[in-house]
Amino acid sequence: MIRYTFFILIALSLIISSCESRRSKLDRKNLIPENELVHVLTDLYLTDGLMAIPRINMKYSPLDSSSTYIHIIEKHGYTKETLDKSLKYYFIRNPKKLIKIYDMVLGILSEMESRVQKDILKLKAPAGSLWPGPESYSFPDPSGSDSTVFDISLKKPGSYTLNATVTLFPDDQSLNPGLTAFTCHPDSIETGKRSYIKPIYYIKDGHEHKYSVTFTVPIRTTLHVRGCLYDFANNPGDWEKHLVIKNIAVIYSVVAI
Repeated sequence: MIRYTFFILIALSLIISSCESRRSKLDRKNLIPENELVHVLTDLYLTDGLMAIPRINMKYSPLDSSSTYIHIIEKHGYTKETLDKSLKYYFIRNPKKLIKIYDMVLGILSEMESRVQKDILKLKAPAGSLWPGPESYSFPDPSGSDSTVFDISLKKPGSYTLNATVTLFPDDQSLNPGLTAFTCHPDSIETGKRSYIKPIYYIKDGHEHKYSVTFTVPIRTTLHVRGCLYDFANNPGDWEKHLVIKNIAVIYSVVAI
């Protein structure tokens, strides 16, 4: 939420000084233009927010706080006196215009805040994964489904790594459980030549283990990857499955040369 402390302080200072200013002649000479005033007030507010951060405040502690604001005003080519005069003029002669100016400042600050929040969300979000299915599987599956078959199209040249964390429990009765996969060209998925990867067999000790396999897509080539995260040599039948697969992701990492 945008803080209004700085604007409140300005308003209070204007109210206090307005009693004296009402008797003095106020004119439009040498006022800061409206558009420029918006930018000056925006930078002053941002400075006020930065000065509220202890680490930054300590860095500039040798300076008087008002000197910091004066420096910002002067960077725009104006003086504190000119800013005071401009604010007093609008406050006394045209308060509706002053409200409009503040609304413009708040609009800019709100837009900045929105962009920052979006950037923060992007930073917090995990790296983009091309994994098309659920991020985790658990067996026995209450839903009755035991399929961990996947089908992925890799269209961008480079390296793709399939990662997964697997816990295979000792009471699991599958034979040679592990990950199997093959690649082929998309125009010959069903009938074309398949390139099988070396199977990855899971350790059956009840502990988490991380597994990964990398696929490389050459330039001007698109590959199709098909496989199974929980493959086994058992024939269909009534036997126990006890396994957890999680943190599944397919990450594009290195551009092929």
